[in-house]
Amino acid sequence: MQQDTRTIDELIASHVPGHALEQRFYTDPEIYRLEFERVIARNWVLAGHCSEIPEPGDFKVFNVALESAIIVRGSDGTIKAFANVCRHRGSIVCLEANGSTRKFTCPYHGWMYDIDGNLAAARNMPDDFDKASHGLNKLSVDTVSGLIFVSFGEEPLSLEGAKRDMAEPMAMFGFEDLKVAAYKEYDIGANWKLSVENYQECYHCAHAHPDYAKMHTLMVDGKKRDRLQHHMIDKMESCGIHKIEIDFGDTKSPAGEIGYSYSRTALFEGYQTGSKEGKPVAPLLGALKNYDGGASDFAIGGFSYLLAYSDHVVGYVFTPVNIGNSRCDVYWLVRDDAEEGKDYDVDELTWLWDVTTEADKTIIANNGKGVQSRFYRPGPFSNMEEPERRYVAWFLQELARE
Repeated sequence: MQQDTRTIDELIASHVPGHALEQRFYTDPEIYRLEFERVIARNWVLAGHCSEIPEPGDFKVFNVALESAIIVRGSDGTIKAFANVCRHRGSIVCLEANGSTRKFTCPYHGWMYDIDGNLAAARNMPDDFDKASHGLNKLSVDTVSGLIFVSFGEEPLSLEGAKRDMAEPMAMFGFEDLKVAAYKEYDIGANWKLSVENYQECYHCAHAHPDYAKMHTLMVDGKKRDRLQHHMIDKMESCGIHKIEIDFGDTKSPAGEIGYSYSRTALFEGYQTGSKEGKPVAPLLGALKNYDGGASDFAIGGFSYLLAYSDHVVGYVFTPVNIGNSRCDVYWLVRDDAEEGKDYDVDELTWLWDVTTEADKTIIANNGKGVQSRFYRPGPFSNMEEPERRYVAWFLQELARE
């Protein structure tokens, strides 16, 4: 196979619309470096729910590739985020995944920082050393209806449109009053874009995910799915669910704003939620009065997705680890007053999306091996891969942006 000597700009310009990406977008270290600066760092990434850090000093650590963030409830009760990098010689400061503390102490030389990021103690420094100018570096952090979002960029895209337009659909499911009932990390042996692309389409669902396919109508083509929507639409209002469609996703997002979208899709008749038997696995969310037989899809930015059933929410976050590996973080959220063992069983709650993600790990890893082959050529998308086509177009648009 002849070496591809095109520049990155030439590679972007040569993309054939409606086709998969060229091999170098998954394997070229220079493209990986550039996409972190232009695509990943400018975006916001879902890092959890406010309920995980309810009190001052409560914290969690969130990692994306080589970057690490300490997300902490500050002394004033607000949520703050700091780069998890010591201002002395660059060691990782916080090694624990989560917890509660009054001080963060660097394990290397013992520099101590308070929960507001200020340097509190540094031994044996010169007399003219200024502690005030050596606090932890601040990161951008914000919340959308109780969800915590972090950006590693200096000038991230605006979240204001998402906050405004997503307020109503998120209020229906009571996002502010949810809690994390379960969380799991899935390591995937493939470039991060392959992980996101796999989530974007359900062309593979009927073949690869039999448990998902028997309950979710997303695995059928659009025209048939439209016909299947009626049994859900007829029940929605009486169940307390309003018909809302929001589509500012990917390339349609306004200039300077993060993309976001919302829609609701019917499950097959007989299924009330995503569980083995299709029966409820947790109390109804928000102010919902009953089950309409549907599930709602939320997207905020290019890495964070949520699926809201009437009784629980599943959050999916895709991030790079390095050029050839990625991670999927999955959150299962229920009402904050639901009691484990009484109102929900964790194994029942997590069953569907655990088996589905485990299967996807293998699918995506195989995809990752295949795109590195000398025989790989970008193929055309099917009619059921329209969301993936749009995602690829968005990615190329952002990568080309100075």
